[in-house]
Amino acid sequence: MAHATLAMPRKSKRWLTSDRLISLLLIAPSVIAIAVFVYGFIGFTAFASFTKWDQMLPDFSFVGWRNYEKLFNTTRFQIDLANTVVFTILFLIACLALGFLLAVLLDQHIRFEGFFRSVFLFPLAISYIVTGVVWRWLLNPGSVQLGSTGVNLLFEKVGLAFLKNGWYTDPNIGIKAVVIAATWQMSGYVMAMYLAGLRGIPEDLREAARVDGATEIEVYRHIILPLLQPITLGAVIILGHMSLKIFDLVVSMTGPGPGFSSDVPAFFMWDTTFRGNNFAQGAGIATILLLSVAVLIVPYLVYSTRTEADV
Repeated sequence: MAHATLAMPRKSKRWLTSDRLISLLLIAPSVIAIAVFVYGFIGFTAFASFTKWDQMLPDFSFVGWRNYEKLFNTTRFQIDLANTVVFTILFLIACLALGFLLAVLLDQHIRFEGFFRSVFLFPLAISYIVTGVVWRWLLNPGSVQLGSTGVNLLFEKVGLAFLKNGWYTDPNIGIKAVVIAATWQMSGYVMAMYLAGLRGIPEDLREAARVDGATEIEVYRHIILPLLQPITLGAVIILGHMSLKIFDLVVSMTGPGPGFSSDVPAFFMWDTTFRGNNFAQGAGIATILLLSVAVLIVPYLVYSTRTEADV
């Protein structure tokens, strides 16, 4: 009996070792695939950005930072960076404001709440390509021969003709027209995040504030909004990284636009790489996009990891 008792830990230890080995073998294909097709290609792209590969045939002659210097001195890339900043700011403000407003309205337990919630979330089920095509039709300014179309025709019919404009064909609007389409698609997602947060706040906190004499605006300002800060931060991170690498919506809706007014770095990268065959410069744009997204996401991941560790 004593020998059998002493032998149990050894068998258990061998079993654990075997179980760990099987687990490692099961995840090994995924780890290898990610290492090669994700991190390996990222490394190759970064390497290519320091080479002289500006034609179909690869040329890995090392040129240092020359591609990046040329890139930042390119007028189109400077306009693209400015467009990205404008798009990101307007997109975040519009989505957060509209999403929060819709969530507050649904939180009032209105009739047919499920129907309205589905309607607001429906654009999220559509790809950016479809969204771009639809909004290209809606924001088509029309012509002298055909007259007004889309939104301009609606403004004309309801007596708001002064709101008619060229939308994405107007260099002064350009990227702002893309913001309208992107907000339409993503505001429902923000609404769902805020609605989940609102439903998670105990009603007792609101009632206690009302008993103390707080108005509804003060309840939202001093109680609800502070409690929704983690959700707001998460929404900013998700929407922010999407805005930095926006591509398909621009391709299907506007293209670079007049005077590159709706151009973005991702579209410039595609244009440079696959139309101009300047693979080194395209790799440089891709690397800059990766770093810009990492600057936004990595601090958030570090913060989330530390927060979970403290809990």
